[in-house]
Amino acid sequence: MTEFVQPNLIPALPEIVMLVMTCLVLVVDLFLPQEKRGYSLFLAVATLVLTALTIIAVAPVDSISSFGGSFLLDQMAVTLKLAICVITILVFVYSRDYLTDHDIYKGEYYVLGLFAVLGMMIMISAHSFLLIYLGLELLSLSLYAMIAFNRKSLAASEAAMKYFVLGAMASGLLLYGISIFYGVTGTLNIDQFAQVVNDKMSENPIPLAFAMTFIVVGLSFKMGAVPFHMWLPDVYQGSPTSVTLFIGTAPKIAGFAMAMRLLVDGLGDLYADWSQMLIVLAVASMVIGNIIAIAQTNFKRMLAYSTISHVGFILLGILSGTATGYASAMFYTLTYAITASVAFGVLILLNRRGAEAENISDLSGLNDSNDCYADLLAIAMFSMAGLPPTVGFYAKLSVLQSVVQIDLVWLAVVAVLFSVIGLFYYLRIVRVMYFDKPLDREVTIKQALDVKILLSANGLSLLGLGIFPSGLMAYCVLAFS
Repeated sequence: MTEFVQPNLIPALPEIVMLVMTCLVLVVDLFLPQEKRGYSLFLAVATLVLTALTIIAVAPVDSISSFGGSFLLDQMAVTLKLAICVITILVFVYSRDYLTDHDIYKGEYYVLGLFAVLGMMIMISAHSFLLIYLGLELLSLSLYAMIAFNRKSLAASEAAMKYFVLGAMASGLLLYGISIFYGVTGTLNIDQFAQVVNDKMSENPIPLAFAMTFIVVGLSFKMGAVPFHMWLPDVYQGSPTSVTLFIGTAPKIAGFAMAMRLLVDGLGDLYADWSQMLIVLAVASMVIGNIIAIAQTNFKRMLAYSTISHVGFILLGILSGTATGYASAMFYTLTYAITASVAFGVLILLNRRGAEAENISDLSGLNDSNDCYADLLAIAMFSMAGLPPTVGFYAKLSVLQSVVQIDLVWLAVVAVLFSVIGLFYYLRIVRVMYFDKPLDREVTIKQALDVKILLSANGLSLLGLGIFPSGLMAYCVLAFS
């Protein structure tokens, strides 16, 4: 009889703190009247702050593992978890007035968001195929409920149903790929899998090739890469804007971590095979994302296709197969999440009771009604377009450099070409805000002090990180050194 060995709980302490505090938020919220719903927000933010402090406290000098090697805490995990906590705090604070105006200011929003964060943290530290899947499902189930959170909205219910059906199919494909890997190698631990996969490839090339294909397909769906992007525009448009803000930021970071754990850590010996798949996915994402975004009149839908094109850039960094490329992809992912939080944060401020301000025309003359928020949104658009001195320029430049270093110059040229095409729809937003006539109807913008401070700091960080990118990039490089 095998003796039970108590696992080291220190690496998983942030997840334990998050789970305990989330359950506390759930219980406390049951006894709060509607007029004191602000306490739920306070507890949710306190949970994220406490979790972030715990992450810093347990951050190791070298990588440490626990639970039989299925849970890994390394520099990448520390950096990405901290980023998710910070981004989620911004999401919760930005969402408060929107939820109030649309009569959906309920504690369940924060509870679901915290459980989604817990799922993302598990995905980031997972070093087992099974644990990655469990973290992904916790995240997905929370997102399904958040998308349908506004039960009065038919569009939200439709978006949730589409995401649920397609997400279930993608999860099934991913799980099928994992089951084949387990059948061939006899292990779900990523370290053990990586040790035997090279030998098994010569013995069982066809099953492993099939399994790898299913893994890449499932991963591409979760990241929103073409041709598995069909859910993204509908979900972005149909979801409440506060939920779109969440979906468009933090889960992208978890998606990057999932790609690194599955492809780089687990399938590193099969780089020659999956890198070719990623080239096709990256090019298709940049082409389709940028071209179709031009035709959009809905701002959220435009940002959805924009996200698809940015996923193409992230894949470029990953397929480079070098530490520099991985660091560039990580830097790109983090800075994109920060940029998207500014864009959706401004959009949330434009919403009024009983109406959604989500069309590009709703931004007409924003500079005349509130030049501060117009400037912030313009900075976000410039960053997404990759114009200096915003951080988007340095992010794209670092990814392109990593691709050129492996002699895929043609791929860098394609990326630059479609980035130039993408300039059109980003600059169109700027033109609408600064040069179109204001809307006839009055637009009231709520300006709570905390939102004002956070959103301003959020927007200015795009310039600060663009001028001084070395600090954040150093953390990204350290994660793969």
